[in-house]
Amino acid sequence: MDRIIFLGTAGGRASVFRFLRRSGGFLIELSGNLVHVDPGPGAFVYLHQLGIDPRHIDLVVLSHIHLDHSSDVNAVIESATDGGKLKNVALFAPKSAFEGHERVVLPFIRERLAKEGYLEEGIELSYKSIRVKAVMKHTHHGAETYALLFNDKILYVSCALYEDKMLKMYPQNVDLMIINTTLYKKTKPIDHLTVEDAERLISNLKPKKAILTHFGYEFITQHDPKRIAHELSEKYNLPVIPAEDFMEVHL
Repeated sequence: MDRIIFLGTAGGRASVFRFLRRSGGFLIELSGNLVHVDPGPGAFVYLHQLGIDPRHIDLVVLSHIHLDHSSDVNAVIESATDGGKLKNVALFAPKSAFEGHERVVLPFIRERLAKEGYLEEGIELSYKSIRVKAVMKHTHHGAETYALLFNDKILYVSCALYEDKMLKMYPQNVDLMIINTTLYKKTKPIDHLTVEDAERLISNLKPKKAILTHFGYEFITQHDPKRIAHELSEKYNLPVIPAEDFMEVHL
């Protein structure tokens, strides 16, 4: 059965590095293959706490190189390949993750990979039964960042400054939309999505189900994601779920 498992739901430096919530990204089990998306701090440990053998991972995907999305990428791939004994894992990420002074993937880890692919806007990559399309390049503090579509079913809206062109470039009526809703309300010029932005996406694109995640410090400490998700569910008559650490959602 296809499912999503959230290893962590914290977003932004304050929430992540003060450990208000875990921050290991999420797993997608789709068409019999397992994808680890944005393995941030603690991802390797959380896999084991959940009883998930990293050697079952087929594909790792980074939406961008910020540490809360990528810090455990090397440990996850090293364990998934059993220290290089297996060559069964692919990595799809922006080119900046692989090359240059900002790279986050170590050279010897690249040698472990069965396949690597560079994310580019409008381009679809595939490995085994998983297809990943970078549907839009986001504006996000100068980092090469993408919204990602998995098998035409799951849209991951990674960190971004809201732009109206999202409503044209993102697909409508997907089975599931995962939205990195880091801010409750924007009080500073920060390239992250707010609750208002998430509502705009949900109301216009009409996914069958939506999940809010990647919550920032003020969102977690001063507001209630459960209440907000419930209000959006009632308003738009579709399931809007507030993600929690180690939560599992079936598709």
